[in-house]
Amino acid sequence: MNWSVFSFRIMPLAFGLLMTACAATQVSLDYQPTRGQIVKGAPIMAVGRFANARREDSYYLGVVRTPIGTPLEYIQSRTPVEEIVHNAFSHACSARGMLTSPRKARYVITGEVLELAAQQLVHPYGYARLRVNVVKGSTGQIVFSRVYIGERQNPAYRPGSGSPVPLLRELVSRALQDAVDRAMDDPEMRSRLGSGGSSYQPGML
Repeated sequence: MNWSVFSFRIMPLAFGLLMTACAATQVSLDYQPTRGQIVKGAPIMAVGRFANARREDSYYLGVVRTPIGTPLEYIQSRTPVEEIVHNAFSHACSARGMLTSPRKARYVITGEVLELAAQQLVHPYGYARLRVNVVKGSTGQIVFSRVYIGERQNPAYRPGSGSPVPLLRELVSRALQDAVDRAMDDPEMRSRLGSGGSSYQPGML
């Protein structure tokens, strides 16, 4: 056997296996309410189930790539994204004085995680897109539904300046926070709650 040819063939395989084993980094996302900028309300809301509608695994957040697009490092969340979004809305309701127990809630927030991702190609980037439904606690009727978006971006990453993962974690956390805050402080949504809510009609997005 020609050992030089064998070594040449086996080295890319070994390197690929090594990259597969070492290239996933787990991160935790957070929600930090911005004091003084949130709209307070009455304790009438509970937070229900959010579904992962991203067509990605519930733990997948994104990938760090080289400038030519080669994957270098995959980013995963420590908990499922649907649980992360649920917790973010719970914190947002609590910060606004609107959170109560499901048994007492007049309304329940549910929805879908349409996108929640971090990306590093040239610019570090975080993005969130959520479908938020407000449901009457007594009947399950949808009284309001809308899609909310948050996005954050930083200047170009400089190779050699350390791992971009901590920055990406911060960007996607703040993008999620922006989407959640826009939902919670939406004047139209608040007016529906104040008036008891009207029936949801298709196209109210």
